[in-house]
Amino acid sequence: MSLTAATRRAIFVSFLAVLSAPALADLSPTDDQRQAATEVAESLRYGHYADVDLNDAWSERAFDQFLEVLDSQRAYMIQRDISRFSDLQTSLDDALEEGELERVYEFYNVYQQRVESRLEWLIDEIDAGLNFDYTTSERLAVERSDEPWPGSESALDTLWTKRLKNAALSLELSGQTPEAIEETLHDRYASQLTRIRQTNSEDVFGLFMAGVTSTTDPHTEYLSPRQGESFDIQMRLSLEGIGALLQAEGEYVKVSSLVPGGPADKSGVLQPADRIVGVGQGEEGPITNVVGMRLDEVVDLIRGPKGSTVRLDIIPAKAVDVTRSHVVKIVRDTVKLEDQAANSEIITVTRDDGEHRIGVIDIPTFYVDFDAWQAGEEDYRSTTRDVAKEVEKLKAAGVEGIVLDLRNNGGGALQEANSLIGLFIDRGPTVQVRDAQGRISLYGDTDSGSLYSGPLAVLVNRLSASASEIFAGAIQDYGRGLVIGSRTFGKGTVQTLNDLSHGQIKLTRAKFYRITGESTQHRGVYPDLLFPSLVDPDVIGESSLENALPWDTVRSVQYRQYGEPKRYLETLENLHEARIANEPNFTYLERQAALIKQLREQQTSISLNREQRQREMDAQENEQLSLENQRRQALGLDPLENWIDAREEEAEQTAEGEDSEPIDRAQIVESAEILLDYVRLSQTEAA
Repeated sequence: MSLTAATRRAIFVSFLAVLSAPALADLSPTDDQRQAATEVAESLRYGHYADVDLNDAWSERAFDQFLEVLDSQRAYMIQRDISRFSDLQTSLDDALEEGELERVYEFYNVYQQRVESRLEWLIDEIDAGLNFDYTTSERLAVERSDEPWPGSESALDTLWTKRLKNAALSLELSGQTPEAIEETLHDRYASQLTRIRQTNSEDVFGLFMAGVTSTTDPHTEYLSPRQGESFDIQMRLSLEGIGALLQAEGEYVKVSSLVPGGPADKSGVLQPADRIVGVGQGEEGPITNVVGMRLDEVVDLIRGPKGSTVRLDIIPAKAVDVTRSHVVKIVRDTVKLEDQAANSEIITVTRDDGEHRIGVIDIPTFYVDFDAWQAGEEDYRSTTRDVAKEVEKLKAAGVEGIVLDLRNNGGGALQEANSLIGLFIDRGPTVQVRDAQGRISLYGDTDSGSLYSGPLAVLVNRLSASASEIFAGAIQDYGRGLVIGSRTFGKGTVQTLNDLSHGQIKLTRAKFYRITGESTQHRGVYPDLLFPSLVDPDVIGESSLENALPWDTVRSVQYRQYGEPKRYLETLENLHEARIANEPNFTYLERQAALIKQLREQQTSISLNREQRQREMDAQENEQLSLENQRRQALGLDPLENWIDAREEEAEQTAEGEDSEPIDRAQIVESAEILLDYVRLSQTEAA
């Protein structure tokens, strides 16, 4: 039974007394932080791959980045606050180099006062009773990062009244009662107020360093002593919990990728680019709102002992209405090496002249059992060794070609990318690495002979990164096989972890280049034949990250050509297009990708009118549902009644070990078809 607002206020009397207590004294830097700042300045100037000049122009970028870290949506501070500290726009370089951080902390203290007063204002508004009119024509902007700073507190009051109204309307549309809405929102903002009042000097230093380091590239990062001490543990624990890599994006925490074979990957309920807005412990524990919470705090909430359940309130990547979320459950577990190991299957392709067999090897990551390798064990596990076994099996089965599936493979051990390429070429360079001084190191395969010299294709997508891009790029450059799928992630940089007197810095020190001299950075690898993708490159990928290092080139190296797949691309493309014209999964993928892009571009604001909001939501979901049911009808499947059922059905099938991603399966089958076309074209010309 829901409590009345009056009863709830009485229950929270003691809690509100704590919230109404005076804020902690203003925060100030420590001597350790001042020293660390000078060391970070030196690291950026002399250790970073890019040519970093700490000058007034850099100060302006750093100030903007610091503002982005603190208040990306222009929702707490006003123009007067920014103007009061405008001197920081040209003095942050001096502050960093000299360790004079007092002015930075003064600025943060003003920000914290603004946040505290805003949260107190929200709680007062809620406790006075919410009585919004949902029949007006008001709308709320979805994205405010490019908006000017509000000119007054009253302007912020207007903005936050709309935000509060939107939050209440979203809860009402999800079925909550007025009493439950007030309770939910009160708890949400009270929790945020408690967290902001727990901020300490180390937190402020970390936020400032996030602004400083992000001016250079998205992968350079300061780690506090607490983070640094547990870095190795965190690396091991990244394969525990739910098996998801997270990143901060404004007020939200976003899923950047899933660990292959991890609980989130296996469950099917979480996808890259999903945004996490709440975390709950156990089957029925309360869900903590994490919007605006620091990334490390969210990670701590999600992590937990093996076998325990965590509930995540998420806004799906495919969702067009960013105000609607739903809760998913994931049982925490440890990712076993076997779950990430390469495995193979045989696809049977039927043509007029009979059945043809194409092998497919799934390579989830580039792994090596370093402990066993360093101990000198002869049978240690690695990607190259496991793939070699699968290749031998497929050769024995008489396949006519092999597809290597590197979709969602985020990389791993560079040595494995090099040695894996060696299975398919007879010696040669594989990748160039250029350091900050311009020195280029050449890596390659030194073993004579190859394990497999037959027809080859590599299947990639936007989540294929780093070592995957090195492998796919080399196969493409050598003319050793076809690259199929969507453009890869574009991470072509190398980071090292360096100790500071206080904390550590992860610094971008080098860049990858293909043997042609082209970088894999930013652009990624472009497939020879392109598949449509639901992953928006403006949301996921290196090019979507602020201040990502640019694409460039170095000199090419000498290498031999094994074939000329590009001469067949026009014919292969025509055969592919003719084949998928009536393939429901490919048709759906193209239309769905176009629809999501169209709806996102159109939705720059959301209605605060209940009926209009419901109409907009229904229209968007009906369009998505119509596409899904067209696909299902073509495949002879029963139609779904609503759009949410589609994702829930996928998750249920994944948990039961069924094929939950027919589109993924369709891509594998089509890749086999394309490779068989390539085999036939090659054989015809040879004859």
